[in-house]
Amino acid sequence: MKKSIGAKLAFSPLPTLVIGTYNVDMEPNVMTAAFGGIVSAAPPALGVSIRKATLTYENIIRSKVFTISIPSENYIKEMDYFGLVTGKNNSKFLDTGLTATKGTFVDAPYVEEFPINIECKLIKTIELGSHVQFIGEIVEVKISEEVVDEKGNSDIAKLKPISFVGNDSGYYGLGDKLGNAFSIGKNFKK
Repeated sequence: MKKSIGAKLAFSPLPTLVIGTYNVDMEPNVMTAAFGGIVSAAPPALGVSIRKATLTYENIIRSKVFTISIPSENYIKEMDYFGLVTGKNNSKFLDTGLTATKGTFVDAPYVEEFPINIECKLIKTIELGSHVQFIGEIVEVKISEEVVDEKGNSDIAKLKPISFVGNDSGYYGLGDKLGNAFSIGKNFKK
């Protein structure tokens, strides 16, 4: 039997993403967001949803670019801090001691210490109520060599990404691999 819980944000876990932008004075800013993910394979694109009250919102509207840095478990405290304070009153890179590196293809910073950095050009903005979704075309991805597998892809066991679960406001690591996609369900095919 299912229990009705109403219209809630019950979709979990969510990725933790750190969005990088420059403010009008070209000072680097980052914020943590959990409302995001891949939205297209061709062109490669991702979407992030942000409240209008944030400095990151203002920066993306103005610059039309942003980065996404994916933190590992080693940087959970820094990642959490990026979502606790506003860049309007705090220098988050100075406060945490992390390094802001300018993107190669976009004029936005990423977090050097985080193992995956994605550079995006804004291709669409969608007003959604409490949040605005920014769709960014992925123009570059950088991956730290220590988390790359033999095929040149990120190794999830080495990456150790962080997931957010909203119903308990908790951060979680990922568990064991359960099987291969597009394979383990083949025995049901007729």
